Amino acid sequence: MSMNSFGHIFRVTTWGESHGPALGATVDGCPPGVPLEAEMLQVWLDKRRPGQNKNTTARNEPDQVRILSGVYEGQTTGTPIQLMIENTDQRSKDYGEIEKTFRPGHADITYWQKYGIRDPRGGGRSSARETAARVAAGGVAREALKALVPGLEIKGYMTQMGEKHLDRSKFDWDAIDNNAFWLPDASAVQEWEDYLQFLRVKENDSVGAAIEVVVRGAPVGLGAPVYAKLDTDLAAAMMSINAVKGVEIGEGMAAAGLRGTENADEIFLGNDGKPVFSSNHAGGILGGISSGQDIVVRFAVKPTSSILTPRQSITKTGESIEVITKGRHDPCVGIRAVPVGEAMAACVILDHLMLHRAQIGEGPRGQIG
Repeated sequence: MSMNSFGHIFRVTTWGESHGPALGATVDGCPPGVPLEAEMLQVWLDKRRPGQNKNTTARNEPDQVRILSGVYEGQTTGTPIQLMIENTDQRSKDYGEIEKTFRPGHADITYWQKYGIRDPRGGGRSSARETAARVAAGGVAREALKALVPGLEIKGYMTQMGEKHLDRSKFDWDAIDNNAFWLPDASAVQEWEDYLQFLRVKENDSVGAAIEVVVRGAPVGLGAPVYAKLDTDLAAAMMSINAVKGVEIGEGMAAAGLRGTENADEIFLGNDGKPVFSSNHAGGILGGISSGQDIVVRFAVKPTSSILTPRQSITKTGESIEVITKGRHDPCVGIRAVPVGEAMAACVILDHLMLHRAQIGEGPRGQIG
């Protein structure tokens, strides 16, 4: 299986399976001299870690990350950084009954058709467990960004879960880190939890979600026209996350319903001599290049396919069969996708910052005024 890497200069390769002994990432291209300890990465892994509350899978993994190379005396050396996370709470027996069966909605059937072999234990490489490695790599990117662009902030949150939508009139940044749904509205948390538990316990069902990631304080000039657009790489990064089926930048699909007079973000000269925009329908990216506004990317996650409600499928030999997927699964995988989206954004922004400096140097070239 090829294509396990992403990035141009800051390049990440993930490895490992859901029920293997360990998984991890090799991070190449990180600048030298960046302060880095395992504890700095653990903060982000703890946000994604399973088994923390009743709204996520009961699989209880500590997700303790180890740095095996690329760091000396608390600083990156510029050589490849090897990150490893051991699996400690596998229950492979839960998947014994589906070894010869294709689960509806999963990658089982396409993996089998393509490779002629698959790891049925938790989906193997196709499992969302792989995203723990991305979050660890994203932690490395965050520390590098902290050193290179002080003040840059990356924040993700849920905007939709099934029929529940975020009321943006009640948007509260301070509420995001204080509830299990990363919801910017503390008053809606209980309603969302009741809804999810009803689907999980009473209906034996799951539900999809939408996540928004905002990058604040990104420099002007990241990205390039045509094939190296910042939004192209952000979209590809988010789409590569397990279960993601749609990505938007800025206004996204809603732009199809707008007129040009509504969609164009008007530009004025601020008191500090820098451009000021009247709105941000473009999501902070124009022509593939960052404008200095907030970069806004949104992605949709499908409902978890592993559910206890019977679904029709076939076996490897083509026989019809009714499938009930046992095991421990997230009723809404979108909850734990929030820190994954943040991590992917961090990797892409750092990568494009390094690409920009390689070609242009420090800061934008064109002066205004």
